[in-house]
Amino acid sequence: MANLFGFEIRRKNQEAEFAAAPSFVTPNSDDGALLVAAGGMYGTFVDMEGSAKTEAELINKYRQMGMHPEVENAVDDIVNEAIVSDDVDEILKMDLDKVEQPDNVKKAIMQEFKNVIELLNFNNQAYDLFKRWYIDGRLYYHAVIDVTKPQEGIQELRYIDPRKIRKVKEVRRRKDPKTSVVVPEISKEFYMYSEKGFSSNVGTSNPNSATAQGGVKIAKDSIVHVTSGLMDVNNTLVLSYLHKAIKALNQLRTLEDATVIYRVSRAPERRIFYIDVGNLPKMKAEQYVRDMMTKYKNRIVYDSASGEVRDDRKFMTMLEDYWLPRREGGRGTEITTLPGGQNLGELADVEYFQKKMYEALNVPQSRLASDGGFNIGRSSEITRDEVKFSKFINRLRLKFSQLFLKCLEKQLILKGIMTMDEWESISQNIKFDYTDDNFYAELKDTEMMKERVNILAELDPYVGKYYSHAYVRKYILKQTEEDIEKMDAEIEEESQDPQYLGVMFPSPEQVQAQQQIDNPPQAQQSGQEGR
Repeated sequence: MANLFGFEIRRKNQEAEFAAAPSFVTPNSDDGALLVAAGGMYGTFVDMEGSAKTEAELINKYRQMGMHPEVENAVDDIVNEAIVSDDVDEILKMDLDKVEQPDNVKKAIMQEFKNVIELLNFNNQAYDLFKRWYIDGRLYYHAVIDVTKPQEGIQELRYIDPRKIRKVKEVRRRKDPKTSVVVPEISKEFYMYSEKGFSSNVGTSNPNSATAQGGVKIAKDSIVHVTSGLMDVNNTLVLSYLHKAIKALNQLRTLEDATVIYRVSRAPERRIFYIDVGNLPKMKAEQYVRDMMTKYKNRIVYDSASGEVRDDRKFMTMLEDYWLPRREGGRGTEITTLPGGQNLGELADVEYFQKKMYEALNVPQSRLASDGGFNIGRSSEITRDEVKFSKFINRLRLKFSQLFLKCLEKQLILKGIMTMDEWESISQNIKFDYTDDNFYAELKDTEMMKERVNILAELDPYVGKYYSHAYVRKYILKQTEEDIEKMDAEIEEESQDPQYLGVMFPSPEQVQAQQQIDNPPQAQQSGQEGR
């Protein structure tokens, strides 16, 4: 890939891998890459029921949605719950307890993780990064390295506008000689960057030309790409978490506009003038009505600024009075009042669509209600929506953590700390711990632990007689095998620690002294004399 901009991490021969494990379907992924035939046309075209024809238009729509007050309030609540910053704990920590590597390697991984956090400036911009990823549904970073010294790792992570870059996969198809089944193979992966963005139909007869559309072909390893994981029905376009709220927001805005128009047009009380025109011909009758309108609508206004008196003539509009002619034999000239709207204060339909939009954004309605207080109580008072919201936040954090994994992968391989095979063997065991202030989740866990301890206290007299210690630890305290081994090791370690001696693990002398306090010699002697 000498014609691609950026660097490439050497991998195994992909052709050998495909030959060893052929399949009749292309590899599936949630990166939204364009699948193009090798050496053929490639382009972008999206039709979301006429709402967006390109991915750039879809991202613009998401960003416009984020500017609406209701959506912005919901997004802020989600981001504030996922990214918690305080003066005590760090925003994000990496857990390597399940990684089976020497201590020096773990120490190097932790150091490179800190370097990645600094490159992203995550401690200062965590809120903005997460909000940008949540609204757009994707993040792109250019990993800048010193090509003369790649062993120094990533020097800079530069943000890329997602409207100006696309991932492309060239698919080569071959026929299996035995079964005649067409087997697709991905022969090349790269990114296309265009400063002007991509139109609704970007194409070139030769995708190997780096400047065919004024764009640049970039090597796959030079880009850090993280998506929301949501795909459209065709599994070709990455969607944002705001996508399912598009229809609900449009309905809410339409109904609000209709409500305003109805109130403006129906709020005032208007008068109806029935003018008696007698037997006048049609033309003269209309002229007579206009003269009456002019007569009664002329207003003499005094201008205090200039001291002048002017004639302020008002013309009839849909919000003003009605003038209707009435023939001879009727009831003569009459003035009546047309009442205004009677249901101007009803907002039930607006509130319905507002709740529907909040449900589409997965935010509990109780959090967005202005009159809702913060309830502190038992777990029975926690709503089911809060529990679902806590799980939704955990899923968001897990998906967003791919940003750190991909950056850490490039950093470790470039610096020679690990090989690609070693990284693939441990990447599934790396966990990230976010600072959590979800009171409802914490209250739920505390209540569950309290109930388990109460059950344990009630079963304590029967442990060793009817229930084994292993049963109590597994099924009452819900401890896993790893938890049991860890607890046993910590208890053994603390029993030898002077810090805990005399408190949790009293010495034999302390036990004897406590027994003398509980059973003094006088009480023992009086007992013997009684006998």
